[in-house]
Amino acid sequence: MVRRRRRRWVRYGVAGVGVVLLGVGVAGWVVYVKLDGNITPDEAAAAELARYAKERPTSLVKDAQNILLIGSDSRSGDGNEKYGRDSGTERSDTTILLHLAAGRRSATAVSLPRDLMVDVPGCRRANGKRTEPMFAMFNYAFQTGGSACTIRTVEKLTGVRIDHHVVVDFSGFKDVVDAVDGVEVCLKEAISDKAAGLRLPAGKVTLDGEQALGYVRARKSLGNGSDTDRMDRQQRFLGALVNKVQSNDVLLNPVKLYPVLDAATSSLTTDPDLASLRGLYELVRGLRDIPTEHVQFLTVPRESYVYNANRDQLVEPEAEKLFERLRTDMPVVVSKEVPTNASPSESGDHGPYRSGVVRSAASGAFSPTPPAPTFRGNTAAEDSCR
Repeated sequence: MVRRRRRRWVRYGVAGVGVVLLGVGVAGWVVYVKLDGNITPDEAAAAELARYAKERPTSLVKDAQNILLIGSDSRSGDGNEKYGRDSGTERSDTTILLHLAAGRRSATAVSLPRDLMVDVPGCRRANGKRTEPMFAMFNYAFQTGGSACTIRTVEKLTGVRIDHHVVVDFSGFKDVVDAVDGVEVCLKEAISDKAAGLRLPAGKVTLDGEQALGYVRARKSLGNGSDTDRMDRQQRFLGALVNKVQSNDVLLNPVKLYPVLDAATSSLTTDPDLASLRGLYELVRGLRDIPTEHVQFLTVPRESYVYNANRDQLVEPEAEKLFERLRTDMPVVVSKEVPTNASPSESGDHGPYRSGVVRSAASGAFSPTPPAPTFRGNTAAEDSCR
């Protein structure tokens, strides 16, 4: 009798564990399906890029990836109407070319000024009509032909193959910041900006989503009012956000990770290959182990456009040196200050990427590698309050 009762309790115990595991599995599946369904695949861009497949640059280094991050200023969609009237068009308020090195030894984020004068190819508008090729401001590409036109413009400008793209709107940016309980920044002086909705004291301040959006978008009341100054501020903020995510173990804690994923995926439009949790997981998995000192931010070398001081043009040969390093997955180093009398390839500390030897593909002989170019920028490890 005792043995029979013990067997009964064992059966009940096993059944109970099975029910719990089943419940966890079902809950996990429900969460997965929800998050997976949040992401919007950019099928139209994929079709347009396929049309021009033969003219696009090829990837030169296996495992290295280039992702174009586009911040849209669209006023359509939930939560975006408060920032202005929906005119039916949208521009690329912020565009960043993110290069992930092979082996994920580093991540380099290069800001592309929206006022940069570039060659924009003929692109397909949302109404199906096609534009003529034009020399125009960079954000004209997104306004006229969306993400596909922006990608083709960037590839034409840099020679870098764009493997994936991500478009995020105002509301999505705010939600991600709120999901990590705000991001701390250091303000040298108090801010009072009615247009940006900002009223902040000097010193260390933790910005919530609404404040963070105003902080990274403001121009006239912060710094010298230039778009370059604003991009520097955006880069420092993104570095602080990366630090916050890593320091709080968000990527390793499901309870903390879920709201971040829910906020992020709800606001993303990506290429079809990336438009799934599996695709995003493969991307994030390679990022989580990159030391913050190897997560770098810089702006493409630029100067005032010769015919209009309110527009930008590339500084050559520095810009091409940067693009070549990205194409060939060679290291790039950033520093707060780069000597004005030294070229990028001659200046600065080369950090973890020091000169060594490399075998020539043509002759098979070994020769010293050139020092890694240094550009003005910052890393996610830097404290903005120091």
